[in-house]
Amino acid sequence: MAAGGGGGLNLFALPDRLPEEEMTQQLLTAPGVRVERILSGGQVSPEGFWYDQQEDEWVAILQGEGEIAYPDGSRVRLQTGDTLLLPAHQKHRVSYTSTPCIWLCVFYPNGEEETP
Repeated sequence: MAAGGGGGLNLFALPDRLPEEEMTQQLLTAPGVRVERILSGGQVSPEGFWYDQQEDEWVAILQGEGEIAYPDGSRVRLQTGDTLLLPAHQKHRVSYTSTPCIWLCVFYPNGEEETP
């Protein structure tokens, strides 16, 4: 049981069989903040698809490996324990994940006011 008396999730727990599609679990939502655990099993972003998010995203690899690609062709390879900050509107895609790969992702406002 998690501290504080509530039920919890073991961040490192894996299902007996990995799902065919990437699995996202929302761990926490609060005004302006979202924390997700993403379980990948070799899935990547579709060719030509780019994430372009309105919020900053901080990612950590809890287990396995992942790779983030950018439109300029550069790539960042992440291994267990590595973290990366993806600023708001930094186009990126997932170009590689190991089987399994556990991501911890924190989304939060970028601190800049959006103009209407």
